[in-house]
Order: sequence, then structure tokens, then C-alpha cells
Amino acid sequence: MSLPKNLSQFEALVSIFARLRAPNGCPWDRKQTHASLRENLLEECYETLEALDEEDSKKLCEELGDLLMQIVFHAQIAAETGEFDIGDVIEGINTKLIHRHPHIFGSAKAKNAEEVAHNWEELKREERKAGTSILASVPTQMPALGYSQAIQRRAAQVGFDWKEAEDVIEKLVEEVKELRQADTQKEKEQEFGDLLFTLVNIARRMGIESESALREANKRFHQRFTYMEELCQKRGLNLSKLSLSELDALWEEAKKELEE
Repeated sequence: MSLPKNLSQFEALVSIFARLRAPNGCPWDRKQTHASLRENLLEECYETLEALDEEDSKKLCEELGDLLMQIVFHAQIAAETGEFDIGDVIEGINTKLIHRHPHIFGSAKAKNAEEVAHNWEELKREERKAGTSILASVPTQMPALGYSQAIQRRAAQVGFDWKEAEDVIEKLVEEVKELRQADTQKEKEQEFGDLLFTLVNIARRMGIESESALREANKRFHQRFTYMEELCQKRGLNLSKLSLSELDALWEEAKKELEE
């Protein structure tokens, strides 16, 4: 089989995977299944998010390619078993986009982004089978913070939400008190979970994506701590032998240096 002539065309990627999965194709690619590729797909999603967080357009371009590769890979596996093919995937998403944008492709009206979002959710509600929970379509395997924010957002769309942001702050104070009063390990875990859930609720009310905010906090901690390690190495100090006050001083030095 000859190489695709125009590598910028989507059809080239599809044909490459057909070749890789062919009887005389790549042994590794031929061995893969939907199940074996699960971790690869998840990893590529996280790497794409990292590129977005870093605002690195070159890296984002590369990671989107890797993510697209996973989609085509799964579609090729499905095509071989007669489940569906990449054409079905594309037709499905095109149909959904047209249906959920009646203000563009139909006669409906939407004055702003908020109305678009409201109409989108109404159309999704109409598409659900009778008796199906509005939370059912939220993937349970999402990271816990992201899942929490997603189900809270869904509940809020039908009015199940705090009236004022200050009410959620008061709830946070209540949850901290209950955590302090917890006796057993199980009670502590439950109360800590409630505390996290309330924090996510506060983030949602403030327009903050909890998952992204925690990733950024983790990133800052990583940068500051590794800088502390570098300072110790330059100064001939043993990080594990320092007192808490000395560690705090290094931490503040790292913060100051990295924030400048």
C-alpha cells in the first residue's frame, strides 16, 4: 500500500489506521482493543488539558493530533467488527450539532450565550428517554472534582441550588464544624467528602472550574517545592534535616522568586 499523498487530509489518517490494522499490518496495533486503549485515551485527554493550561499552541496542536488518533483508532476497531465506522461517528456529531443549534440552522432565536446554553439543555432533556435522570449522562469515571461540578450544574438547571452565594459559604462553615466533630474514620471520610462537595459548589457559583483550579494549585506547589530543593542543593543543605521554620522561610523565598 502506497503512502497517502496529502497528510493534511483526514482521510489520510483513516487510511493509515486501516493499514496498521490490516492482516499484514503492525503487530502492536492489531493487538489493541477498545479496552486496552482506555488508559491511552485518558492519558491523551490529560495531556491535551495540560497544553491548554500552559497556553502552548504548538503543544496543543500536537496533543489534539494524538487525541484524534485515539478516536480514529477506536473507530477502526469498531468498523472491523461491524459496530460502526468513522463515517457514523462524524454523521452522529454533525446531526447532533445541527439539532442543538436551531438558532443557526433553524428558526429559533437566541440573543446571547446564556440563552444558547439554556436551549441546549432543553434539547438534551427532550432527547432523554422518559424517566431518565438528568444526571445519567454525566460520566461517573470523570475525576471526582469535575464530576461533582457537573452534577451540581445539572441540578442547578432545574432550580435545585442555593439562592445566594453567601448561603454556600455558611454551609462550608457548617461542614468544617461537622468534620471536627466526626469520631470514626468512616464519619471523617463522609464529612470530608461533604466539605469538598461544598467547596466545589462555591467554585461553581464563582465561575471557577474546580478541576482546573486544583491542577493549577498542584502545579504551583510542584514549582515551589522543587525550587526549594534546588536552593538546598546550591547551599549544601539537607531538606529533610531543616526545621519547620527554616522550611517555611525557604517556601516564602520560592514563592517570592517564582512570582516575580
